[in-house]
This record gives sequence, structure tokens and C-alpha cells, in this order.
Amino acid sequence: CKKYMQHTDGPMEGYFAWSCKTDGTRNAQGPASDGELYYVTALLFASNRWGDDTGIDYKKEAQYILDCAFAKDGSEGVNNFINTEHKLITFTPDRFGYRFTDPSYHIPAFYEVWARWADDGRADFWNECAAASREYLHKAIHPETGLNPDQSNYDGTIRTMFGGRHFGSGNFRYDSWRVPMNIAMDYSWYHKDVEWKKQYADKFQRTMGGYGVKEFPDQFALDGGAPAMIMGAGGFQKLRHSIGLVATTATASLMTDNEYSQEIVHHLWEMKLEPYEDGYYDVYYDGLVYLFSLLQLSGNYR
Repeated sequence: CKKYMQHTDGPMEGYFAWSCKTDGTRNAQGPASDGELYYVTALLFASNRWGDDTGIDYKKEAQYILDCAFAKDGSEGVNNFINTEHKLITFTPDRFGYRFTDPSYHIPAFYEVWARWADDGRADFWNECAAASREYLHKAIHPETGLNPDQSNYDGTIRTMFGGRHFGSGNFRYDSWRVPMNIAMDYSWYHKDVEWKKQYADKFQRTMGGYGVKEFPDQFALDGGAPAMIMGAGGFQKLRHSIGLVATTATASLMTDNEYSQEIVHHLWEMKLEPYEDGYYDVYYDGLVYLFSLLQLSGNYR
């Protein structure tokens, strides 16, 4: 990642190109803010597990990303990946994405890790970010269905454009699948905001279970109905019963135990990560999200 994806100079120094080909060629130069979130946390975990004298100074690498972020003030079109006014993560740290956020980027547990171990002089700020992120999720998630939009304003309202239309970003879609596993992680690691998380998990699983544990689709309007538009992927535009969403729905069973909770976990265990009948195969939203969920459900995401 450091060799092929991280910018070493210029306005985006320290940030990572969010996507590249398997030969390392960048598909895009710009970062997606949740990428930096995971890099910093992984580096701090590596520092604590292996130390910083193995040939890689993991903590220094994490601090470099954070220090580079705080050196950016938007003057060259690149911002901090945290909106410092709202203390919430940006969609992208540029002029466009600095104005709004993505619910699935909100992982307050990671800020708790940074506050404890980043040693970057910003512990109070990271604790404030964790609290702000938890508060934001209360606002962004539908109070009855437990569903969230793909993107939102910092106050949790659906991001709109072009005459008030949201062009699908107000639907529960691929990015949104990650929200249950992120909340479950925060519940398991730090056990804060417990009662709200339990209620959230129950509502979310009931929304899915209402369609049938082995049938629920993978995109919704926030009221639990059909989405205003179906987001395509891999050349296909259709609703599926996707293993990635089944997996994150199962992680909510760490927070609740309703009539669907155990059945969803058993259903996930019986599913296979393999191409669908029409040949579509999703290595990220199905594959890696499935892997993260298995780590959580097996007690190995610590």
C-alpha cells in the first residue's frame, strides 16, 4: 500500500489513492476517508502487537498519516479527512466530499483506539470524535426500521442535490451494509451507548426478518420499502439476497436476541461465498464484509 497507493508529496501527501489495479496502477488519485481510518487503526494494532523496531515503525507511520491530515486546510483543494468543525469523518477530503459524510464510515471504536495509543497529542479530540460519531448515528438511522442512507449531511439528514433529489444516496445500499458491523464492533469493544445499540439491532433485524431470513433483498428505502432506484454493480442492476448483507445483519445478533437473531447466524453459516447463478461475484461488499463479519461472530475481531 505504501509503495503503490500512498502519496509521498504534494497536496495529498500521506493520503492513499482509494483504488488501484492489481499491478499497482492507480484507478484514481484521490482518497476515500474511511481508508485512512482503517490504515491508522491497523498500524496502531501492529505497533502494539509487534513493536516498532522490526524494520517498520508502525506507530510513526500512523502518526504520519494523522499529522499530514492536520496539515491540510483546504487551500489546495485537499482537506483533513475529519471535518474539524463537526468532528465527523468526511466522505472524501476534498472540496466536494468535505461537505457531507457516509454513515458506514462512522467507526467510533477506532477513535477510542487512537485516543489511547496514537500518542499524537490529540487524545481529547479523538474522544470527542468518538462521541460525535455515536451521536450522529442516532440522527442518521431511521428510528423505526434501523436503516440508514448511503450518504448524509453532518446533521444526519439525507444529502440532496439538484432540486432536492437525492439520486439514490438516500437509500440503504451497498455502503450501508457496513453500518451494523461497525456498531456491533463498537458495542463489543467499548460497550458504550449500550441501550440504544440494543434497540437499533432489534429494529434492524426485524426489518430484514420481515422479508424472510432467507429472502430479504439488499437495497431498501429508509422506511423498509423498495428503493427509489436500484444501484447496479458489476454490470448487473438487480436486487439480491446478498451474503454481505446477511453477514452484517448477523453481527447485530451480538447486540440483541430476538426471534430472528440465531436463525440469521445459522443461515449465514450455511451460505457460501461463490459466484451467483448469473456469474456476478463481489469480492468486496460480499467477500471482505463477509470476512469482517465472520471475525466478529467468531470472537476474533479484537
